[in-house]
Amino acid sequence: MNEQHFQLAKTLVNESYMKQAEQSRRCREKLIRKLLSNRRLPKDGWDEVTIRLFLQEIASMDSNNFIGNVGAGEREARIFSNIVRERNYSLGHGIGRSGDISAIQPKAAGSSLLAKLTECLVLDAIKVAGLQSVKRALVVPVATGMAMTLIFLALRTMKPHATKIILSRIDQKSCIKSIQAAGYEPIIIDNQVIEDEVITNIKSISNWLELEADKVLCIVSTMSCFAPRAPDDIVNIATLCQTFDVIHVVNNAYGIQSRQSNVWMESASSKGRVDIVVQSTDKNFMVPVGGAVLVAKRVDYLLKVAQIYPGRASAQIHIDLLVTLLQMGESTWRELLKQREELFPVLKNEFGKIAHKYGERLLETHHNPISMAITLDHLEAKGFSVEFFGSMLFTRFVSGTRVVARNNSKTKVCGIDFPNGFGAHCTNYPHSYLTAACALGMKKDDVVAFCNRLDECFQEAYKNLAFHRDET
Repeated sequence: MNEQHFQLAKTLVNESYMKQAEQSRRCREKLIRKLLSNRRLPKDGWDEVTIRLFLQEIASMDSNNFIGNVGAGEREARIFSNIVRERNYSLGHGIGRSGDISAIQPKAAGSSLLAKLTECLVLDAIKVAGLQSVKRALVVPVATGMAMTLIFLALRTMKPHATKIILSRIDQKSCIKSIQAAGYEPIIIDNQVIEDEVITNIKSISNWLELEADKVLCIVSTMSCFAPRAPDDIVNIATLCQTFDVIHVVNNAYGIQSRQSNVWMESASSKGRVDIVVQSTDKNFMVPVGGAVLVAKRVDYLLKVAQIYPGRASAQIHIDLLVTLLQMGESTWRELLKQREELFPVLKNEFGKIAHKYGERLLETHHNPISMAITLDHLEAKGFSVEFFGSMLFTRFVSGTRVVARNNSKTKVCGIDFPNGFGAHCTNYPHSYLTAACALGMKKDDVVAFCNRLDECFQEAYKNLAFHRDET
């Protein structure tokens, strides 16, 4: 509806009513105009009607939605199911072109606009969270592990003779597989234990670089991880990368939500080398699994990744992310970050109380701002299976916790030996433990329910132990 259309409509409907409708429409147009001009998160979140209107306008720019369009090619965004069409807002062309995932599509001006706007808004959201030094964001429709593989493949031309990638040990298969899938040999640097905390072994990384820096493509550090592992000593790693001229890739899967993690990364970026930082879209922005956000100070690094992605890509993650960020707005995004930070000590306190009640203790992991863990040593010493304890929580509809047993030995993980324990991010960690995390979107009610169900599990475990003792 433009001004002329409203004038014509006034001949059919009461003029004062149409003036109200026109004012409402102009308010929405103002929001869209401001978004396209500023390319930043709106201060306050948009209502659903405005978001749908905007997506409909964007979709109308794609060739498959032109009135009278005749598709004579093999890829014409034909969608059979109305359910699928509605779920995708009639956006069927995806994003990018065969040689560059960030390229503009001639057939899909709307989808291309959507992709560019999404990257502008997510970059702004990341800066609001505290990662200020990055210059550009690239959204890729693959989860964190595959995004890492794309990065390694894209960086190959920068150091074609390199055969190895150094990984500060993180016991997640996807981290190792991402390196192997790109055709590199993972050099896994075991961490060290200081009191309860598992921390980066900077000396071992430095020794490797002194011996074989010319064969190393990059170092992969990790900033979001399960306790008792701490985020890597990113400042010292960044300094080593600068000294030895080695690329530094940061796995920051769910770290954007942590203000402290962002402070450390900013410090590392100013004192050393931080080349590409990878974030999960689902863990940080509460959208379905399937995407990652890559950010960097140097735009050319991201262009290399965009150009190595083969073919076009699904726009679904961009749609989900754009809708979510528009509906959140800057104020809600800030509030969610604040709520998570305020809830972290609450969960830590209540988690620790339950541990103490049953002779366990909260592990001291001061450098981990998201995850925490309690020992299960006392329970284990009584002869109870700590792995089964984890399943007891799951049957009570508690998801996301993680149990690691001291004797959890795996001889082969992705072809690599971990004979003295896999899961604790180091060799021979001295405790069996249970982790929990205070992540974005968690609520006080979730903390209460989790701790109540954890208490029930401990009660049942000790009841079972007493029953078996009586039988004996």
